[in-house]
Amino acid sequence: MDIPHFIFRFRWPIVITSWIITIGFALAIPKIKIDPDVKALIPDDMITKINTDKIEQIFGGSDMIMLIMENDDILADSSLERLQGIEQNFSRLPQIERTLSLFNLKSIKGTDGALVVNQALTDIPHSAVEREAVRKELSENELVMGTVISKDFKLAAIIGTIRNGSDNKMVLDSVQSIVARYPGVEKIHYGGFPVVKQSITENILKDLKLLLPMSIILMLVMLSVSFRDYKGVILPLSVVLMSMLISIGLIPLIGWKFALVTVLLPVMMIAIGNNYGIYLVNRYHEILRHDPGIKQAILMKELSNALTWPILLCALTTIAGVLSLLTHIIVPAREVGILAAIGISWALLLSLTYIPALLSILPRSKPRITNNKPHITPFEHFLFRTGVLISRKPKTVLIIAGLVTLIVGIGVVKITVEGNTVNFFNAKDPVRITSDLIDKHFGGSQTISIQFSGDIKDPKILNRMIYYEDAIKKEKGVGQVMSVASVIRLMSKSMLNATDPGYNTIPATREGVAQYLELYNMSGDPTDFEQLVDFNYENAQVLVRISDANSSNVLHLAEFIRKITADDPAIARIGGVGLISAELTNSLVTGQWRSTILAMVVVCILVGLIFRKRTAAFIVLVPLGMACTLLFGIMGWGGIPFDPATTLITSVMIGCGVDYTVQFLWRQRDEMTAGLSPHRAVIKTIYTTGKAIIFNALAVMVGFTPLIFSTFSPIRFFGIMMVVSIFACLIGALVIIPALTLIWHPSFLIKTIKKSI
Repeated sequence: MDIPHFIFRFRWPIVITSWIITIGFALAIPKIKIDPDVKALIPDDMITKINTDKIEQIFGGSDMIMLIMENDDILADSSLERLQGIEQNFSRLPQIERTLSLFNLKSIKGTDGALVVNQALTDIPHSAVEREAVRKELSENELVMGTVISKDFKLAAIIGTIRNGSDNKMVLDSVQSIVARYPGVEKIHYGGFPVVKQSITENILKDLKLLLPMSIILMLVMLSVSFRDYKGVILPLSVVLMSMLISIGLIPLIGWKFALVTVLLPVMMIAIGNNYGIYLVNRYHEILRHDPGIKQAILMKELSNALTWPILLCALTTIAGVLSLLTHIIVPAREVGILAAIGISWALLLSLTYIPALLSILPRSKPRITNNKPHITPFEHFLFRTGVLISRKPKTVLIIAGLVTLIVGIGVVKITVEGNTVNFFNAKDPVRITSDLIDKHFGGSQTISIQFSGDIKDPKILNRMIYYEDAIKKEKGVGQVMSVASVIRLMSKSMLNATDPGYNTIPATREGVAQYLELYNMSGDPTDFEQLVDFNYENAQVLVRISDANSSNVLHLAEFIRKITADDPAIARIGGVGLISAELTNSLVTGQWRSTILAMVVVCILVGLIFRKRTAAFIVLVPLGMACTLLFGIMGWGGIPFDPATTLITSVMIGCGVDYTVQFLWRQRDEMTAGLSPHRAVIKTIYTTGKAIIFNALAVMVGFTPLIFSTFSPIRFFGIMMVVSIFACLIGALVIIPALTLIWHPSFLIKTIKKSI
């Protein structure tokens, strides 16, 4: 029993079983968990991530939540009373490890040879005179200004360090509940990575609720307009839904989580999963137009014989394209590649079994007849004329395409990279607004940590810390730089006169350093420095806060820090969220080129094997190379950066775009085998299979269009560039490929003519 006959005989069991399997996987979808952490993008074995975890084990977590209060004069008694009430409750939260605010930071002064340590703000001023005195005193306090209060005295911050393992939503809800108990006219901003993570989680859910229904509705409209037949809508769309449910349902079953990049997966399945169904339905209508009375069993067999191999081979190239994401450094990108490959495989299986089975169950479509002949639509007439034009002037077509590619491709030199998670939000988003306030007034929201190990009280080590601090402060994008060395230097500044030799310097001996620390402990709290040095003074860190976390600045700063600390034996490790962001940025570029080259090589090899000629691989390489050049050029000219989402584009584009070329060449070879000349074969292929290719490309473009409405800029950019790149692949398949074959006369097509003759 052959496959078409088997499908025809067991059509009902095939349809029912397909849905049962799909529903089984879909039941796991509610168990999906979302992981918004930027660290989740980076592999666990990356040295920067390992270093950051080790630094946090010594000095505590680096994740901070910041509450910023804004008023025309933040020293107004009502504002300070509200701030104090919030801070007292804020610091008692079990998820908060330590806090920094006006009410627990210190003021260091020297009095009669003694070091006096008091709270930065001892009493809330209630008169204008008292307020001005407090303003003057705070302005001279280096520990406070730019840390918890802005230089214009319009903003005050409460900074809380989150305990590792705390639930971000619970922390944020608790802080907001505290703020609600202390109402006031002051505006409150929430910032820090816990807030960013929670916003990412909420926006992922928001995107899914908006983008998925929009994609499905647009797909319904596109299929309805394209086929004007309910089969052309129901069959591809049902395959799309089933493949999407399978791929998403696998996420919790495998034990993975839903990251920002994973938002692309369901939309990818909607856009790509209908490809093979469209080819089948289009060929189904084409057969009926030429032979309306064909028997159902023969119809199924002819449909299967005509498209099984082309569809199978197209699916293999698409799967190869998305699996090239396995070389990507970003973990969720690899996961998306695997899940998309599984979803596409399921869509392929359904297209070759479920769709033929359902076609044999549903009533037969009636072809449109005009004057006892199959109706020729204006669109088909347009395709015919296009085929004639290309067949007459193939060289002109290639020259024009080459010039356009060259001009647009120059933009590749302008491409930038963006790895800063905060910049994924639009400029009016509260997360972005608060982050800008932190960067401008409070030193910056991202940090780089330089860990020292050894005798931290040794003046040589402390002076090297000071040297690094002073050098780093001069670099672009650096906000605050703090270490125990800078605190000790501040002690000397407070204890001595400006004319004294040791003023504003590290003491010359270890005993002098120990004496300063002992003086501080007499009126201060040793735990004040726990984020800067451990209890035994064996480990310390220089904390660099980045005020301009633009990826180029972070990359430059990370490289600068590595360079100046390269030969220092006291440097144990360098880490921090800022450094992870820098590594992520570098990885985006590396991952982009690596996955693109691999996808190109693999699909070209597959095409060469499909047609059993190396020339076929070279022919495919031309339109794909032109599409990639156009893609990168437009990104450069349009200011669209490489980011965790856009670096996936080329793999997806190559996987989808090569389908169009394979379908075109396969049909062109069939027509030439049947005895048509190369020119006539090109014309017929364009207005027959070319129509299905256009429907297919339109479906993919329509499927990705809703991404333009995402709340995340990387997802929006991905949607825009996928539409552009698929259009470029479409032009490559229907314009570049036929022109190439007419000029080149590839042997894998020529030989079929001789054999036929």
